[in-house]
Amino acid sequence: MKREYKGTIIEESLEDNRVLNKLDIRKLRVTKERNPADRWHLFSVFVTKKEIIKFSKKIKQGWYMHFWKRREVIVIFKNKRFEFDYDNKESWKPAIEYGISLGIPKKQLDFPIDRTNY
Repeated sequence: MKREYKGTIIEESLEDNRVLNKLDIRKLRVTKERNPADRWHLFSVFVTKKEIIKFSKKIKQGWYMHFWKRREVIVIFKNKRFEFDYDNKESWKPAIEYGISLGIPKKQLDFPIDRTNY
């Protein structure tokens, strides 16, 4: 099982955070909000495409995750998945429009990718 896709999982977006126990976690970052209840826990991970598909069933409604392998991007929402070429911004439109329809601000639907190995 080769974990080729990189991504960041926000623990607070998960219906059950125990799914993190089985992942290849490379880094954890906690946001710096003053109130601990407002902080997000961001896990940098490597995952398989099969794991990504499973996450779409475990993510809370109104949240999204995205993963990438080179320039191939997979964006998941609750029970919904979009795949596109990072360099073809036109191919992003269905994922962005769907995210906006859920109330996610457009500025948060930017799907950044990182080429480092964490």
